[in-house]
Amino acid sequence: MFLSQEADQFQLPVNETGFTREELEELLSFLESNEPVSPNSGSEGSTRAVYSPDERKKRRMKSNRESARRSRWRKRMHLENITDEVNRLSVENQQLKNRLSAVINQYHIVWRENEQLRSKSEALWAKLLDLYWTLATMQSR
Repeated sequence: MFLSQEADQFQLPVNETGFTREELEELLSFLESNEPVSPNSGSEGSTRAVYSPDERKKRRMKSNRESARRSRWRKRMHLENITDEVNRLSVENQQLKNRLSAVINQYHIVWRENEQLRSKSEALWAKLLDLYWTLATMQSR
């Protein structure tokens, strides 16, 4: 009972660590047992279960399926993250284009105003020179 409750508590870490539920239960049973764990895990007297070649193949296939499932999930999450980033950058790009367009429009307005001021300045200088010339001719008489 304790073992299944413990395994249920570790549901999320099982997915994160890559251990299958059975592997986690086996690891927990090692921890719960009072028997010393032998450094030679495959030797006689070890508490580790010995599996037949068929059983090992089934476990390996199951483990590979789980690994492939996790890989597909990571790929899907990566694709979603990239898609979100593309959408965010597209919005930001459009905002920058709008700002650039507004600045260019403002530039053209200021440029036209500057041209008008230059034209008025030239006309005023011409009047001023004409007044100086008129004043000079009046004084020379």
